[in-house]
Amino acid sequence: MSAAGERPERLTASDASNITMDSPDQVNAFLMAGVLASGGPVAPDGSVDLMALRSALAERLTAAPRLSQRVQRDGRVLVWEPVSPDLTHHVRAVDPVDGLLGLEALCARLIVTPLPFDRPLWELLIVPGVASSRAGIVLRIHHAMADGIAAVRLAQALMDPVVPVSGGDAHAADTAATAPERAPARGPSVRARLRTLASGLERTTTMFRRRVPRTVLLGRIGPRRGVAFVDTELAALDAGADTAGATVNDALLAAVAAATTSALLARGERAPATLPVSVPVALGDRGRSGNAVGVMLVALPAHEADVARRVRRVAELTRAGKQDARSRGTFELTRTRLGAWAFIRLARHQRLIVAFVTNVPGPRHPLALAGGRLERLWPVSAIQGNVRLGVAAISYDGVLRCAVHCDADALDAEAFARALREELMRIAALA
Repeated sequence: MSAAGERPERLTASDASNITMDSPDQVNAFLMAGVLASGGPVAPDGSVDLMALRSALAERLTAAPRLSQRVQRDGRVLVWEPVSPDLTHHVRAVDPVDGLLGLEALCARLIVTPLPFDRPLWELLIVPGVASSRAGIVLRIHHAMADGIAAVRLAQALMDPVVPVSGGDAHAADTAATAPERAPARGPSVRARLRTLASGLERTTTMFRRRVPRTVLLGRIGPRRGVAFVDTELAALDAGADTAGATVNDALLAAVAAATTSALLARGERAPATLPVSVPVALGDRGRSGNAVGVMLVALPAHEADVARRVRRVAELTRAGKQDARSRGTFELTRTRLGAWAFIRLARHQRLIVAFVTNVPGPRHPLALAGGRLERLWPVSAIQGNVRLGVAAISYDGVLRCAVHCDADALDAEAFARALREELMRIAALA
């Protein structure tokens, strides 16, 4: 509980809207799956000393206060209430899986499993059986606590960097190097409020005005999900993208376009000329919010067979899109709980986008959990509304690590992952 006389911290509008957007059939949480090498509490045979791991993590919780807070209602507002986390619940082992395919299947089940609201909204699961002499982990976090960048910060708070003797990963961003928090500013002017209202009306009506053809990509999202991992060497992909004047993020989007076209063909459907996707863009002024992203809409070219031209076209689209997304800030409907309530209902019938794609900058150096090196890491993001496909990526230890998440009754995650991997390799080969 809060100290006597101390007012509890209210959730920011963006964080509170993520509570509103949570529903039993579309859990608003995401996860990071990984593989730990032996060391610290991880024995050479891959077994894990849970008591030692919990003891090590208990000392780290003060570095990330959100991990020791739960969401409570205070009158008409939501607040963060300090609690003492029960680490026997938050850090626990699950049944063994059968290799990485088993880890993917576990992630597909967990992504639709709600987190209990009477506790802090996170858990760290230990997963035996992912690989010989290795242990798997799954860190689940509710979106009210963090977006992608903030989630990496939370993971870093629980872990230690493994600093190389010389240099580091030149392609991975240092997530700590973000804009400093600013002092609270005065409320927006009347003119600013009118601009926000106009922008919100325009973006809301656009959800229906800019229609995309009906395909298997849109529709009611079922409970059976598919998750598949894709890895690509980051330096090679960066070099290939650079030949087309593009970034790694542009390369990922171009590869998603090709993989989506392939997935539609496999279902006997022809892709439309463009595939509009939603891409989060980090905002500079995060303040105390766990969520600070704008929304960039990118109309990916679906029928451009030439790899270099497709990557170049995506780069042209994102250069203009990033600036517009940052200038508008968070989506207007998600700035209030009432707006978020309306948004999730509109989103189940929207015809604006066909997929979610996100690329999170990873830590500068590899991480270790209580002494066990984190060898691999994949982010799995939620899919919501009527959008049945999402691709999330993170740059980690010299590799771009992606996770495909889809409605398993609509798309084949493994087939999509194979097509995505092949296209990323084609882009890397441009160099």
